[in-house]
Amino acid sequence: MISVKNLSKHFRNETAIDYKDIIFEDGKSYMLLGASGCGKSTLLNMIAGILSPESGEIEIDGVEMSSKSQKEKDKFRIEKIGYIFQDFKLIPEMSVIDNINILNLEGVDTSGADEFLEKLEILDKKNKKVKNLSGGERQRVAIVRAIVKKPDIILADEPTGNLNFAIGEQVIKELVEISKGKTLIAVTHDERLAKYFDCVIDMNEMTGGRRDV
Repeated sequence: MISVKNLSKHFRNETAIDYKDIIFEDGKSYMLLGASGCGKSTLLNMIAGILSPESGEIEIDGVEMSSKSQKEKDKFRIEKIGYIFQDFKLIPEMSVIDNINILNLEGVDTSGADEFLEKLEILDKKNKKVKNLSGGERQRVAIVRAIVKKPDIILADEPTGNLNFAIGEQVIKELVEISKGKTLIAVTHDERLAKYFDCVIDMNEMTGGRRDV
């Protein structure tokens, strides 16, 4: 379970976002819906330990993470969290499988990659360079890279942001299906995708927007 309590994040432009308390239960899929700037991606990055809050707590499975050192946060993210970035963060000149196997440098076992590539119907692209793939195919590679280590938590930041709706909808359906039994938290502004998630959280209501500090 992920518990967010009294969380606040400040920014260099002297604004801040305050979050209401939120609980994410194990094994459920969550959609964080809201306008740009309401704090969706910021919350995801704080859960992942990429950003640190100014105040409040993020507790994961009973462990208070926000007070941990950056080294401890990074270790936890590598071991327990699969992160799907909005811009994919793939290396265009490398093949699909090499983009996945780069996780070996972090001690991640990627031997199950073929299974996930097959589930997402891109096993035949395994040895192609990422630069030669379509947007939807690149997104699927990013998903495989995130889930190949079989994480307990999957975070997805605007996983359909670079795709048209038809392809994006298919990607979301695949992501939710392949994440069953895990905690999935996906950020999006497209409410048409809400029907595929167990829970939808309106972040406009959970933060009240930005404030001056």
